[in-house]
Amino acid sequence: MKATATAHPIQGLVKYHGMRDHDARYPYHDSISVCTAPASTTTTVAFDDALETDEYVIGDEAVTGSGAERIASVLDEVRERAGIETRARLVSENDFPTNIGLGSSASGFAAAAVAACEAAGLDLTHPEMSAIARRGSASAARAVTGGYSDLSGGVNDVDCRSHRLDAAETLEEDTRIVIAEVPAYKETQAAHDEAEESHMFDARRVHVEDQLVEMRDALRAGERERVFETAEHDSLSLAATTMTGLRGGSTGNPRPSKSSRRFATSADDGVPAWFSTDTGATVYVNTDSENVDAVEEAVAATGVDTRVWEVGGPARVLDEDAALF
Repeated sequence: MKATATAHPIQGLVKYHGMRDHDARYPYHDSISVCTAPASTTTTVAFDDALETDEYVIGDEAVTGSGAERIASVLDEVRERAGIETRARLVSENDFPTNIGLGSSASGFAAAAVAACEAAGLDLTHPEMSAIARRGSASAARAVTGGYSDLSGGVNDVDCRSHRLDAAETLEEDTRIVIAEVPAYKETQAAHDEAEESHMFDARRVHVEDQLVEMRDALRAGERERVFETAEHDSLSLAATTMTGLRGGSTGNPRPSKSSRRFATSADDGVPAWFSTDTGATVYVNTDSENVDAVEEAVAATGVDTRVWEVGGPARVLDEDAALF
């Protein structure tokens, strides 16, 4: 009873912060993201009768505390659905930096859920597995389904699951994402708490409904400018909400954010590029294959490390020889 799976992290396009249920991780509203490749998390899960307790290792370090509790919530759901009580060993590795705003919790819990379902012998669709991954991180639901995905709100596993959106072929194949990498640690849970404490939180919940409508229509139409301008606006809205929480937190870092935004919104150079941020200081600058070299050069000129990513697919099971143990 052993399997290995891989999943890509996500860039939030219309993001959620705050949860109506922190245990089941039901967000207050829908959210939309795009998976980013080739960055990935690979995870092996084995259900083993010889184990007396679950064992979790990420990047060669044992996981304890709240992180272990979130992994257990995913594995416990798999065990319940499979009708087993067997303890599990989980080992996971990322090939990109974590906790700096690149969606590592999304890819991590997505890979864990898919590997665990396979190891337990469950035959589930990607949307069904997304409801299991959501117990670790709501964003992980969208990393399960991949591409441009939409996590529906709800208070049960039928309603609150992810499905892949029909995006125009050019947006699937020609989107390029320049990463302005800023190694400033940020806990996603803290950002959720900050958002809920803000006096702007209720206003954002109303505003985001229009953002969702705009994003879905722009994706279907293949209008890159409208897609990523909407993502820019959503990033600013979310930053305003988290920064006005009781703790005055911020998901960003002013130096790279200002530099990337100054380039991305420049009307003089004619280069199509738009910025976006998730939880953390790292900045995404979205463009296309024709302009990605110019965009990367401009972002690198601000003094940060860069990476170039593209749209990634759904989480998937790997061959046996890919196992981490």
